[in-house]
Amino acid sequence: MKFFVDTAEIDQIKELNDLGMVDGVTTNPSLIAKSGRDILEVTKEICDMVSGPVSAEVVALEADDMLAEGRKLAKIADNIAVKVPLTWAGLKTCKTLTDDGIMVNVTLCFSANQALLAAKAGATFISPFIGRLDDLNMDGLELIEDIRTIYDNYGFETNILAASIRSANHMSDCAKIGADVATAPPAVIKAMASHVLTDKGLAAFMADAEKAGIKIV
Repeated sequence: MKFFVDTAEIDQIKELNDLGMVDGVTTNPSLIAKSGRDILEVTKEICDMVSGPVSAEVVALEADDMLAEGRKLAKIADNIAVKVPLTWAGLKTCKTLTDDGIMVNVTLCFSANQALLAAKAGATFISPFIGRLDDLNMDGLELIEDIRTIYDNYGFETNILAASIRSANHMSDCAKIGADVATAPPAVIKAMASHVLTDKGLAAFMADAEKAGIKIV
């Protein structure tokens, strides 16, 4: 499973990218606003740093306006994936951009039917939001399973990009289900390295090493 990092903070992306933990980046208007920077400027900087897809989201609601914004974003770099919402206007934009050879990430997916439409429209990525479904006492992981089944049944090439990831368990669950990509905040990716037994074992090793006077350098 590929890891995308869900942030527009350059330092956080660089740290994970240097470790080989970043296969791509996802941004949205909320993350751009949080960074406090111009969308075109920060997106260009991210694209220069990361070789994989970088999702940059349109802010228009009508298809013609989305298309104009999408084409402007796509000019930033070759690895831009234009992010459009899963609305009828977004699907129209997806089809046109895909036909032009531009990667498209269709976001805010909450049903298998929506995912099926996005695949038919040629989406490069479909972004089902796990955490937001869980917030409503619905099973976000079940949606990933349903989409995986549908896409495999018919050979759709759209990548399932699990989004709204809230925990390290979400990451491993998505990997087991067969999500192609999971995008998560840096803190969640880092949390995947943590385990109470690792901490306990390390503490014991360090105590024994100190007691025995073990030094390597």
